[in-house]
Amino acid sequence: MEESKSRTFWEYLTYISENKSPLDFVLVWDHIDRFLWGALLTLEITILALLLGGVLSVPMAIARAYKHRWLNFPIWCFTYFFRGTPLLVQTYLIYYGLAQFESVRESFLWDPVLSSAWWCALIVFTLNTAGYTTEFLRGSIETTPAGEIEAARACGMSPMTMLRRVVLPSAFRRALPAYSNEVIFMLHGSVVLSTITLQDLLGAGRWLNGRYYLAYEGFITAMLFYMVLVFIISRGFSLWEKHWLVHLRQRESETGAVAARAG
Repeated sequence: MEESKSRTFWEYLTYISENKSPLDFVLVWDHIDRFLWGALLTLEITILALLLGGVLSVPMAIARAYKHRWLNFPIWCFTYFFRGTPLLVQTYLIYYGLAQFESVRESFLWDPVLSSAWWCALIVFTLNTAGYTTEFLRGSIETTPAGEIEAARACGMSPMTMLRRVVLPSAFRRALPAYSNEVIFMLHGSVVLSTITLQDLLGAGRWLNGRYYLAYEGFITAMLFYMVLVFIISRGFSLWEKHWLVHLRQRESETGAVAARAG
C-alpha cells in the first residue's frame, strides 16, 4: 500500500515537472458559454427577486414600524417564517411540495407558473428577500432621528408627506449598507437554483465536472465568477453610499474643522 502511494506521489511530481497543469482549464474555456449563460440566469433571477421583494417590503416595513393594528402581526409571522427557515427548504416546499396537492395541479396557475422551475425560484427568492428587507427597513424607519421628524412637523407636513419626503428617504440612506449585504447574500443563495433543474453558475460547474469526471475545475470557475460579481456589487454600493451620504461626510469634516480651530 505504501509503495503504491509513493509511486502515485512521484508520478504526480513528474506530471508537474513536465509543465503540465494539474487543472484542465482548456475544457473550461471550451464551455465558457455555459458559465456565461449560468451567470445570466443567476443575475436574472436575483435582480428580479430583489426588485419585486423591495417593492413588497416597503409597505410591510411601514406597517411594522407604525404598529398597524391588523397588519403588524401577520407581517411579523411572514418575516419570521422566511427569515427562520433555510432558502433551500423554502425552494423545495414551493417547487416539489405544491405539486403534491391535486387542487394545485388542477389550478389555472399550474401550467404557466407553478410547474416551471424558473417561476418557482423567482417566487421563493422574492418572498425570502422581502422578509429580510422588511425587517431591516423597519428598523431604519423606527430609528429616524427625532430632529428630522420635528422639523417636518414644524414645516406643516402631513403624516403622509412627512413619510414620503423625510422618513423614507432617510431610512433608505441608513439601510443602504445592510441592503448591500442582502444583495450579496441573495447572490450566494442563488446556488440552490441548480437543485431544481436550473443551470445557474454552480449548475454549470457541476455539469462540467460530471461530464468530464473533473474534481475542481467547474467549481473553481464558478467561484471566480461569483467573486467578480460580488466585487462589482460591492463597488457599486460603495459609490452609491458616497453619493447618498455625502452630506454626512461634509458635516463631519466641518465639525472636525471647528474642533481643530477650537483646539
